[in-house]
Amino acid sequence: MKKPLVKEFETKSFNNPDQMQELPGARLESVQLGAFQVHRMTVEPGWRWTDTLPGIIGTDTCEFEHPVWMVLSGKFAVQMNDGRLQEFGPGDVGMIPPGHDAWVIGDEPVVAIDIQMEQS
Repeated sequence: MKKPLVKEFETKSFNNPDQMQELPGARLESVQLGAFQVHRMTVEPGWRWTDTLPGIIGTDTCEFEHPVWMVLSGKFAVQMNDGRLQEFGPGDVGMIPPGHDAWVIGDEPVVAIDIQMEQS
């Protein structure tokens, strides 16, 4: 039998996140649930990764892996460094490898959930 990832019942709320980070045009709220970090990202219309974060993060494009990415509202585009382009809208769930730019499409803020598993 497979060893379970979840050992205890646990609940947290983005209304009282473990961490909150304000970035230009974006807010990142995070909760830790066992081995998982769950982030709620809210980005404003006009936001683009390559316009706002290279000087803060220190890379030209996003080098974070997003193994579980869910858009709750708004529309988002992700373009890989090799040119591949994917759009995400409300209800879409996907995986985004490292090495990408991302931006808000249209005039509605994007609210998305990003689930990361701690590396051991």
